Amino acid sequence: KNIMPLTPKDIVGVLEGRGWEAEIVKAADMEGMVDICPKGILKCVDGRGSDNEAMAGPKMAGGIYAIAHNRHTTSIEGLKAITKEVAAKGHVPSVHGDHSSDMMGCGFFKLWLTGRFDDMGYPRPEFDADQGAQAVKEAGGFIEMHHGSHEEKVVLINLV
Repeated sequence: KNIMPLTPKDIVGVLEGRGWEAEIVKAADMEGMVDICPKGILKCVDGRGSDNEAMAGPKMAGGIYAIAHNRHTTSIEGLKAITKEVAAKGHVPSVHGDHSSDMMGCGFFKLWLTGRFDDMGYPRPEFDADQGAQAVKEAGGFIEMHHGSHEEKVVLINLV
C-alpha cells in the first residue's frame, strides 16, 4: 500500500473543514518561536498552565500517547518501550493530567480510550489513564499536572 505523505496544505484543508481558520506561514515570519531544548519535556500541546517548567521540548497532540496511538501500540509494555525510545533520542517523555480529571485530563488520551478514533482503525489502549501514567513514570518519564482552563486562540503546527 502506497501512503502519500501528509502535507501542510492537507492539514489546512482538514482544519478548515472543521470550521477553523488555518494558514501556512514561514517560521521567519513568526514572532516568539522557541527553539527546542532537549531538557524540555516532550508533551501534549495542551496550553494550560503546568506544574513542570521545562516547556521548551517538542510538542504533539497526545505526547507519548500519540506516538503509541499512531503505531497501534496498545500495551503497557509497548508504552514503556516508547517512553524509553523518546529518552534515548534525547528528549524528556511525559504525560499529563489536570486539576479536575486527574490523569484523564489529557483530551487526546480520553478520545483514544473512549473509542473516538475507532472509525479510523486505531485500536483502543489496553490500559487506563492511571496505568498509562504509571508506566511512563516507571520507564523514566514524567507526569505533569495542568491547571486552569483552555484559553488557546492560536495553534502553530511545525512539521519539521
